[in-house]
Amino acid sequence: MNSRLVIDENFILEDDKLGSQVDLRRVFGRDGKVEIEIGSGKGRLILHMARSYPDRNFLAIEWANKFYRFTADRVRRWGLENIRVLRTDAREFFIDRLESESVDVVHIYFPDPWPKKRHLKRRLFVPEFCSALARVLVNGGKVYVATDHGEYFDMLRENLLAVPEFGVCPFGSPAGIEVLTNYEDKWIREGRDIFRFAVEKNAEI
Repeated sequence: MNSRLVIDENFILEDDKLGSQVDLRRVFGRDGKVEIEIGSGKGRLILHMARSYPDRNFLAIEWANKFYRFTADRVRRWGLENIRVLRTDAREFFIDRLESESVDVVHIYFPDPWPKKRHLKRRLFVPEFCSALARVLVNGGKVYVATDHGEYFDMLRENLLAVPEFGVCPFGSPAGIEVLTNYEDKWIREGRDIFRFAVEKNAEI
């Protein structure tokens, strides 16, 4: 992969230029449903979703610089126009910066479980983040989660369902296509248990 990242390409977002309040309509330059994947890794899933649904807008958020660059390079080579790539702290981005009721679907697959007790505060699914998910989602918006860590699954499920706006909904195939993340593909082959969960923001609550 070419290590040079051309930051003036319109699909690569510079975090420090987005401002304190992020308007996704301006980011994509058009209306349309918005789906965000937190921790997009090498971009395998979100690129296939973006190619399958050109009428939707997709934002890949990845903190690891190596994977962020890998995804950006793949977006460039695939020539997709409905996807943006952002390197940022997703927890802070959702809690403090995303506009309310601006996202239709959030995908979060195999987040770091931070299993050591001293690291628990670093987990993504803290109560403040779960509340932020409900704030940024449109009514009827959904959050899809998968993890291979049973204890973390119990915690994130409890924190999501503590948000009054959220109710359980079928997980199904959220992408609408049978494409696995790299981690999921690997861990299924290794025989690990995969825990999946989805919630929906109910307009009537």
